[in-house]
Amino acid sequence: MDSFRRGWDFLKQSWKMALADRDLIKPSIYALIAGFIVSLIAIIPMGLAGFLLGDTRIGQPIVYIMGAGLIFVQYMVGYIFSAMTVYLIYGYLSEGDGRMDKAWAIAKRDVWDIASLAAASTLVNLIKSFIRGKGKSGLRNMLASLLDTVWTEATYLVLPAMVIEDINLKGGLQRATQIIKNNLLLVGISTVGVKAVTGLIGFLLGLLGVGLGFTAGVGIISVAGQAPWAWVAGIGLGILIATPFILAATIVGSYTMTAYHTCLYLWARDVERAQQGGASGEVNAPAPLASVLP
Repeated sequence: MDSFRRGWDFLKQSWKMALADRDLIKPSIYALIAGFIVSLIAIIPMGLAGFLLGDTRIGQPIVYIMGAGLIFVQYMVGYIFSAMTVYLIYGYLSEGDGRMDKAWAIAKRDVWDIASLAAASTLVNLIKSFIRGKGKSGLRNMLASLLDTVWTEATYLVLPAMVIEDINLKGGLQRATQIIKNNLLLVGISTVGVKAVTGLIGFLLGLLGVGLGFTAGVGIISVAGQAPWAWVAGIGLGILIATPFILAATIVGSYTMTAYHTCLYLWARDVERAQQGGASGEVNAPAPLASVLP
């Protein structure tokens, strides 16, 4: 319970930053829009390939490759805007201002490093799917979930390393490994329950949106006597009502998790530098994280 409370306090601190500097939240919104557009564009050729080629010998590999390509592009889009968020938070904490022009410049500078991270994540995703397979083996599912969890947590640290220290994927993985070895990651996760808080908020917002949308849709259908046009209107209205809640949940989770891991990375970097310099005193974490740590 104490961990959950600290997670809630951190969420409030991180959004206090976002309200003070609205640029910090913009990349999370852009990521949703860009991801939707990419998916919308990809659906057409993938649908055509699946319809025309079906289960043919050449069709399956083509659809598989197109699917892998879409996963890569989605990761690429997400990481580009997450990198911008990382730099904006870093700029806000270090200079009092997160500037969008600098964040765009950093994203362009690191585009190939981000692409390598997206490629690695795509590969991990495919391996996870292969491990899980088509069966319902509990062991397979457990291994796939473990791989997904470990890699996702690693990327949360690799990306700040790339952005803040201007290093490649290999260097980012080495930095993430060092942080884990120093137990700072474990301390942060066990002490501050950010993931639990964002998960609960996402669930509640999604549930509220779906509930309101379902209620409104059923209301229209009931009043109109279940006419065909009422079904279309009811479903459409339900989707329109639910979508903002789902999008809000996604933005809250994305921004808060990025803010948390950026602060955690900066803290780990400062601790490492202090240790290398022979300092024995306690190193303070960045303000949003320091305010919730014991």
